[in-house]
Order: sequence, then structure tokens, then C-alpha cells
Amino acid sequence: MTTIAESHGHVAPTFPASPDQHLMAEPTRATLRVQSRMLAATRAFLTGQGFQELLPPVIGPVTDPGIRGSKQVDVDFYGHKYKLMTSAILYKQASLLAFDKIFYIAPNVRLEPLETAVTHRHLAEFHQIDVEIRDARREDAMELAERLVAHVVDEVVREMPGDLELLGRDRDAFREVVRGAFGRTTHREATADLVALGHPQDPGAEIDWEGEEILSAKTSRPFFVVDYPKGSRGFYDQEDAERPGVLRNFDLIAPEGYGELASGSEREHDYAALVTRMRETGENPAKYGWYLDLARRGIPASSGFGIGLERFTRYVTGRTAAWEASAYPKLPGVVSA
Repeated sequence: MTTIAESHGHVAPTFPASPDQHLMAEPTRATLRVQSRMLAATRAFLTGQGFQELLPPVIGPVTDPGIRGSKQVDVDFYGHKYKLMTSAILYKQASLLAFDKIFYIAPNVRLEPLETAVTHRHLAEFHQIDVEIRDARREDAMELAERLVAHVVDEVVREMPGDLELLGRDRDAFREVVRGAFGRTTHREATADLVALGHPQDPGAEIDWEGEEILSAKTSRPFFVVDYPKGSRGFYDQEDAERPGVLRNFDLIAPEGYGELASGSEREHDYAALVTRMRETGENPAKYGWYLDLARRGIPASSGFGIGLERFTRYVTGRTAAWEASAYPKLPGVVSA
């Protein structure tokens, strides 16, 4: 089948000709069984830690402004221009007015640039395990993400050896993961490492997709990249008060070349600082009326993260691409069911 991506000079990974062909394939069935267990383990772990699960909105007057060239989708909501959620981050912050610790299993829609069709990690429609903790620091969120990932992987390894074997996934690859104690590096160190390896990484920007894969392939355990430079991330990532220009945020990178699993940060919650950061990142504060009204009245300080479910599933099951971890995948540029 000819895809939009191919017509623009990009070659997408092999994609099934029909939904039933994909769904009926035994590797797909095994992958989705593992994913179901991962979700159950996630819910059990987080509720056991006192988190309240909430159902996130699918549309709203505004959403995360988007990253790395992705575009938002507009919908007509009774004569008003609403957005499909690209991320539930703003609603996570608002939800902490009612609960101290919350999580979503959140659907997201992002029209990713066509070149992402060949990264094996991008989908136009995907889900996130979204977590937010009131009055928490970045390190609290990182520690929780580490324990959550280790718990979920450990449960799959123990309870689903047959499906992992069917998929050809070596359970020994997870020995360091289930022990926790993930690695850690700074954005500056990671950038310098990439440049030394001959990869042209911009030190003032997010680590690009190829760079993430290069760093990921060098290690056998997940690791955090912290301290991204201001300007490389959204207005809600809080700037370090003691180190101007450095954000109190992080990415979690899977090993074996699988790349980014999660992103998180301490959140900016001060009204004046939010307006300033919006303007610095080219956003119009007027678009964020309801959110800024809440901030003016007082949004709690918090930290949180989002784990891409399909990416996480791909890593655990050892699949080639993230779309193989979705029942009805939407690959950038590929028109499908």
C-alpha cells in the first residue's frame, strides 16, 4: 500500500495490509496479552501507593502545545474550537486540587511529522501512563518511575514466560531492570558523549531521536537524562532556581536501543512565572484562560511523568516498532483503520 510517508520520500516500516491480519497474528496476540498484564500491574502498584485513578478528558479548549514538530487536531465543539489531547499535563496539575496523588491511562493524539514514521517509536495515536504527585520534587517522581517500571517488568517476567518465549524475548535482558537503581546522566554529559561519538547533537536542544537510540544502545539498564536546557521543553517544566537556564526535568531511556520511555519534571505552578514562560516559548497566554485562572487562584506544586504505553510494551516484548504494540495502530502518514 502507498502511504503518505512514502509519497514524501520517507519509507515506513512494514505495516499490515488489514486490521484483521494484524490482530490475528500470534505475535500481536501475545504482545497485547503482555500489555494487558502491564496495565493491571501498573494499576495495582499505583493504587497500592495511594494513587487515585481518574479518567482524563479526550478534548479540551487547550492542550499541551506540542513538541518536536507534532501538530494538534482541532474539533468543532458546538461552535467552539477544541483540541484533541496531545497530553493531559495541564489536567493532571488541575486534578491535584482534589487529590494528592493521581494517575491516568490517557489517550493522546499527535500528528507527528512524517519523518517519524521510520523511527519505530512514534504513533499518531497512543496512550500514556500519566502520574502526578502533589508537593513532590523531581527526585520523588524519578524514584517512583523507577520502582513502577521495575515492578511491571518483574511481574511480566514472572507471570508471562510463555508469551515472552513466543515473542523471542530473552528474560535475562531484564535482570538489571528488576533490580532497580537505574543509571543517571545530565543532558550536558549526554550531549558531549554524542558529539564525541560523531553525532551532531545540538547542546541547546532536546536529544534527537537518533541520539536517544545511540545512547540507549550503549547500555543494558534504563537510565535517566536530567537537566534539559531551558527552551528545549514546555512552559510547565520548572526552571531550577539555583541554576538559571536549567530545567528540573528528566527523561527515562530504555536500554538496548529502544529509546525514550518516559518524560517528567517538577512543574511550574506560579501564575506570573507561567505567563512569562508561555511568552518565552512563543505561546499566547490568552489561549490558556481556564488553566491560568486556576494558577492565579493557586495550583499546587507538583512533579510527575508520563510513560508511553506502546513504547513500554515494545521494550518489554522486544517488538521492532511501537505500532506492533497497538491493536489498531495509527502510524504517522499511514492511512489505516
